[in-house]
Amino acid sequence: MANLPEMTKHRGFPGGMPGTGIQFTIRRANPKGVTPLKALPRRSRPGSKEHLVDTAFLHALWHHFGDEPFERGNLDAARLNLLFGREVIPAEKDFDPLSYQALLVINEKVARQSFPEAFEDVLEV
Repeated sequence: MANLPEMTKHRGFPGGMPGTGIQFTIRRANPKGVTPLKALPRRSRPGSKEHLVDTAFLHALWHHFGDEPFERGNLDAARLNLLFGREVIPAEKDFDPLSYQALLVINEKVARQSFPEAFEDVLEV
């Protein structure tokens, strides 16, 4: 196997949504290259399964990192892209969407408006 880019693994972060097969983290760096972070349109509506997954992911981000900047690391790009540019934003001016070391931060004001239940101590899934 080729040399993979260095990637921080966020120990203790949930691997995915229980009982769904939806992942929140990846096991190893992509040998074909880093998946770029970009804002994707979100089509989920409150009460839908997809909205619950987005809520659970944001809940995990908030309870793991809080309002502090965090490294992209092994967080799944597909999940991040659904929140990127709105609830999760770059934490640095020279943000590189193709870096596992890119720093992100939760835009708390927007996130609380979009997913208020993500900030509760316990999220029922």
